[in-house]
Amino acid sequence: MNVMTARAADPAALFAAMARAARTAAHALARVAPETKARALVAAAAAIRRHAEAILAANERDVAATRAAGRPSAFLDRLALTPARIEAMARGVEEVAALPDPVGRVLAEWTRPNGLTIRRVATPLGVIGMIFESRPNVAADAGAIAVKSGNAVILRGGSESLASARAIHAAFAAGLAEARLPEAAVQVAPTADRAFVAAMLAGSGLIDVIVPRGGRALVERVQAEARVPVLAHAEGRCHTFVHAAADLAKARAIVLDAKLRRTGICGATETLLVDAACAATHLSPIIDDLAARGCTFRADARARAIRPDLPPADEADFDTEWLDAVLNVAVVDGVEGAVAHILRHGSEHTDAIVTEDEAAAAAFLAGIDSAIGIVNASTQFADGGEFGFGAEIGIATGRIHARGPVGPQQLTTFRYHVLGDGQVRG
Repeated sequence: MNVMTARAADPAALFAAMARAARTAAHALARVAPETKARALVAAAAAIRRHAEAILAANERDVAATRAAGRPSAFLDRLALTPARIEAMARGVEEVAALPDPVGRVLAEWTRPNGLTIRRVATPLGVIGMIFESRPNVAADAGAIAVKSGNAVILRGGSESLASARAIHAAFAAGLAEARLPEAAVQVAPTADRAFVAAMLAGSGLIDVIVPRGGRALVERVQAEARVPVLAHAEGRCHTFVHAAADLAKARAIVLDAKLRRTGICGATETLLVDAACAATHLSPIIDDLAARGCTFRADARARAIRPDLPPADEADFDTEWLDAVLNVAVVDGVEGAVAHILRHGSEHTDAIVTEDEAAAAAFLAGIDSAIGIVNASTQFADGGEFGFGAEIGIATGRIHARGPVGPQQLTTFRYHVLGDGQVRG
């Protein structure tokens, strides 16, 4: 059964047909020259720009339907595309194209006493299944990273972003075709049927890894039900800690950006921690900056002793990823108190310290267990593009294979090449 025939059948048959096509494409892509992959991505970026009007029209339909369903403004912000966001999407694909090719890198090489030379060589993972929710730009980011790393990818977006993702994919596929690469290297599920997700999760032997990108419910379902390895992207319960040695002007600018630049992304700060040693001077100016921009708060008793106007927080608030203009606030005792709070309430995503004390910064980085630790900068730099990866397919917070932004290098594994000259073991 081919993919076109399978579309009239059940979701499991559709997925199986797409996976077989992806496997064939992955085998071909793994042998493609780096310059051909780069040319395909440049062509895909150009096609995204050419198709901008169609992409925007599809996105308007998605946004209108989602608004009518009563979804919150932060969700709509993640879903909405603009000409500037489409241009950023195209630039991200071009940046991925310009990166060094990750396939074929010699990761290590040594020679044994018997003369055998052993090389550890980077190779593609194979076929990737990605399940994402509201952000349609993920279709372009994941497609670019997969192609660059020699992998095929099957994308299943949320029902809210289905029209947008399909329009972006149509442009991306035009770029692949222009470079004569198999279009099945990047596929988007044509259905929002939840049975398609179930088929992906049960797809052992059909796909090699699943990447969930979305809220806690999605990630937990994938981790519980998947029969293939999972490269997990957990919640972004990110913290910014203002240390006693923080420069106040710097702290004000960093916290304002970390919380409010875009509230609906996983790198947005959800909890502000302020050192008790500077809370009397630093807390109120930071709160005033945020409140002037429409932020609301949930504060612990120590913060409210300084600012009684702040609403009280309960323990569950500090375990919440708001993805909105809501900020938890707590006063803690130095680096040790900040680290203890983060270890208790964080999601091992991204946590930052603002300080002019290098020893305090080092102690903070050593104490947290987050995929990304930041000193004197906004947590919103937790992004593959900002890391120089061009784009990302998520921030991995697990402990196996990859952590932090997942770019082309993180979608490779390795094999061994053993080079001899007639050696036998005897």
